[in-house]
Amino acid sequence: MAVPLLSAHGVSKSFPGVQALVDVSLELFSGEALAVVGENGAGKSTLMKILAGVETPERGELRLEGRPLRLGSVRAAERAGIVLIHQELNLADDLDVAANVFLGREPTWGGPLRLLRRRIHADAETILRRLGLKISTRTLVGQLSPGQRQLVEIARALSLKSRVLILDEPTSSLTAGETDRLFQVLSELRGSGVSLIYISHRLREIERLADRAVVMRDGRWVGTLAKEEIRAERLIPLMVGRSLATPPQRLEAAPVRPLLRVEGLRWSPRQNAGVSLTVGRGEIVGLAGLVGAGRTELAETLMGLRPALSGKVWVAGQPLRLGSPRAALRAGLFLVPEDRRSHGLLLEASVRNNISLSALGRLQSWGLIRFKAERLLAEALCRRLAIKTPSLAKLVGLLSGGNQQKVVIAKGLARAPSVLILDEPTRGVDVGAKAEIYALLRSLADQGLAVLMISSDLEEVLGQSDRVLVMQEGRLTGELSRVELSEEAVMRLATAAPVG
Repeated sequence: MAVPLLSAHGVSKSFPGVQALVDVSLELFSGEALAVVGENGAGKSTLMKILAGVETPERGELRLEGRPLRLGSVRAAERAGIVLIHQELNLADDLDVAANVFLGREPTWGGPLRLLRRRIHADAETILRRLGLKISTRTLVGQLSPGQRQLVEIARALSLKSRVLILDEPTSSLTAGETDRLFQVLSELRGSGVSLIYISHRLREIERLADRAVVMRDGRWVGTLAKEEIRAERLIPLMVGRSLATPPQRLEAAPVRPLLRVEGLRWSPRQNAGVSLTVGRGEIVGLAGLVGAGRTELAETLMGLRPALSGKVWVAGQPLRLGSPRAALRAGLFLVPEDRRSHGLLLEASVRNNISLSALGRLQSWGLIRFKAERLLAEALCRRLAIKTPSLAKLVGLLSGGNQQKVVIAKGLARAPSVLILDEPTRGVDVGAKAEIYALLRSLADQGLAVLMISSDLEEVLGQSDRVLVMQEGRLTGELSRVELSEEAVMRLATAAPVG
């Protein structure tokens, strides 16, 4: 039998109060795509950090081509040809794309301060073309969309000429087209002998890409599936220890009275026409489109986070003063942002403080917070959303991605909104938490909320929406009713040539 390119044997790791890994082993062969799957908190990221030199195991050993491998640092892992692309991007916003791709490895002449800038940009441009990323290498990373930033991170990993490429949720910000291009690149890498370890909560990607799948639960190995066995109905019970209930099939919804009405909304001079849409009470409306279509910009304009050039908005029949986040909140709008860690949470604050943050106005008496009322509110929302935390005092930054996302939603529900806008609501969330969030959104809609859900996950859009609106280049290109929904129909509208 062939010797594995990389292997881990009996690896264990603990952190204060948490046993992250218990006697975990795996093998990765040359040119293989190995999926590592499990719910958030299963130990996947800890294991990957050990393989990439970020963490050191307490017990067990690593081997590279059968020889003991001792890392101790990220640089040592990179020298061994092992590169980890983290789920949370690790880029310098104030440097351009080329500088980020070669950060710390810049070619120089005559000293460290004399960079071969022309060569850096030329080499970066070659890698970007390989990924199909059509941006200038001189663009500051801070000006890029989340999807473009993810591709720059992947470009950096490719520039390292790695033998083992570990990808942690690499497509969470990518469109279907960008994902297809990435998979083509990964296929080419595998053909050249590069091995892949792939982590994703999108099980269809696992089915499509992986040769084998290692399943983890509660820090332990619970099973390995061969390629022909990799199916959702086999993976999910191993991952969660139970079967997830299938949601009932929804029929075509009857027309409802609009709770949110938007007419001719423009935020960019490049828009030839404004955006007009409605979201009815008790309705989940999906908003689809490729990266750069303007979906996030629309949400931010509705919330007053960016100025509107023209247009009108009504909430429950009342006109909304545009350009004011306070007016949007008072009108009953709340946005769950795409980047929860940067824009949705105070990571160094407690679960209780994060949940109550949006409702402090009604939790005060004479300028002082009523701590009992704050605690009761946080406790009720934690129960309602099944937020898993040992206590309300737990720092929210230490929770899993799925529980962090639930805290952001809880913060919105603390205001009792009438219109809930969610930008990529299940990005980086495991299948169990996804099912819980979907059930919550349906429950909120059934209680009369209007839900506008922005998502790049077509399966999510098709499965959860009563209607779907599709955008391209800052304009709506079409609307699909429940009976008209299909991936082909959405992508046809998302790639439609703009008119007018």
